[in-house]
Amino acid sequence: MRREEKNAIIDSLAEKLKEYSHFYLTDTAQLNAADTSSLRRKCFENDIKLIVVKNTLLKRALEMSEGNFEELYPVLKGTTSIMFTNSGNSPAKLIKEFRKLHDKPVLKGAYVQESIFIGDQMLDALVSVKTREELIGDLIFMLQSPARNVISALQSGGNKLHGVLETLSKKEN
Repeated sequence: MRREEKNAIIDSLAEKLKEYSHFYLTDTAQLNAADTSSLRRKCFENDIKLIVVKNTLLKRALEMSEGNFEELYPVLKGTTSIMFTNSGNSPAKLIKEFRKLHDKPVLKGAYVQESIFIGDQMLDALVSVKTREELIGDLIFMLQSPARNVISALQSGGNKLHGVLETLSKKEN
């Protein structure tokens, strides 16, 4: 591969790193053609971009990027596929689901919500990471809960007050 081709690939990877807020590094070696095609199809359905990359080119792209990805450099060995996504947990869910029938892909590392996760043992933690939309929904629900309690207390207090006033008015007659 010529230097110009390598530079074009590095620039393309650097653009993808800017475009997507999260990425996963996986090992997909030894998947046969049918399984690889199935994985790619599932990635496409879940809005995940899957690319097989050369480790040296990926390392250069990571070095060019604004983030600090030095912790990921040691996992750049062997075959590396990178999954780009804007949803922090969707690749982890996809990997977990796909591995019910296959041995691969194996998680090497991930960059999710400005944190770095190393090793396949982190897959369960990544599955439970909430997306931005889920966190906003939880926050709105928590903010609504106290307001509901106040309204409920005022309504029940109003009913009690009405009952007391009605009883008092009947006593006077």
